[in-house]
Amino acid sequence: MSEHVDVLIVGAGLSGIGFASRLKREVPGKTFTILESRGAVGGTWDLFRYPGIRSDSDMFTLGYSFRPWAGAKAIADGDSIRDYIEATVADEGLAPRIRLNHRVVSAEWSSDTALWTVTAARTAGGEHRQDHPASTANPVTFTCSFLSVCSGYYRYDEGFTPAIAGADTFAGSIVHPQHWPAGLDYDGKQVVIIGSGATAVTLVPSMAKSAAKVTMLQRSPSYIAPVPSRDHLADRLRGKVPAQLAYGVVRAKNILFSMFTY
Repeated sequence: MSEHVDVLIVGAGLSGIGFASRLKREVPGKTFTILESRGAVGGTWDLFRYPGIRSDSDMFTLGYSFRPWAGAKAIADGDSIRDYIEATVADEGLAPRIRLNHRVVSAEWSSDTALWTVTAARTAGGEHRQDHPASTANPVTFTCSFLSVCSGYYRYDEGFTPAIAGADTFAGSIVHPQHWPAGLDYDGKQVVIIGSGATAVTLVPSMAKSAAKVTMLQRSPSYIAPVPSRDHLADRLRGKVPAQLAYGVVRAKNILFSMFTY
């Protein structure tokens, strides 16, 4: 037996919840379901728990156009973004449409029926990992006319780990930020962070507060500039004009500035 919906959304992160909200608002007659492999909504912002986790884009452009970002900081921490997503789920009434612990394992298109057939496996404990596999004993099948994959462009279950000679005999700890151990103690330790992307830029200042020394090891130099975590225009407009208007003005300003920068 399979269940049919007009639209099937894969992923209950920022993108999936945003798409579902727009779908419900603009075409309320359409049926839809959101499949999420983990046991909670939020995607990246619920999974990643490394020190200082935050956005690398301002929330006036990363956030939803229909839901003004009311946080004090434009460059927001992960917890605040997760709260924003969860509040959107509650306010938009999306909870009944979300199937947690459902990991999509296949999707097949039929030109004869003009339908997708999507198979999902139940995930034990809410997160699929190689050491925590999805159960294929009771697969769930859906058909849909439109399939929207909002699951991101990298793997949650296995972040890339390069082969480093001598890693197997290294006496210290080797940690992948995507699977940061709870309670990891790095106070007074010598730390090397490999990479210079958004995660590294977040980790360096956060870990430097208590580590003995933190070194960023990068393959090639990248451009970086200090920017305030708060948006001064947003602060000036807050409380003086309607929230949606202020949000639209700041959002447009930041989009135009990004275009100008590039």
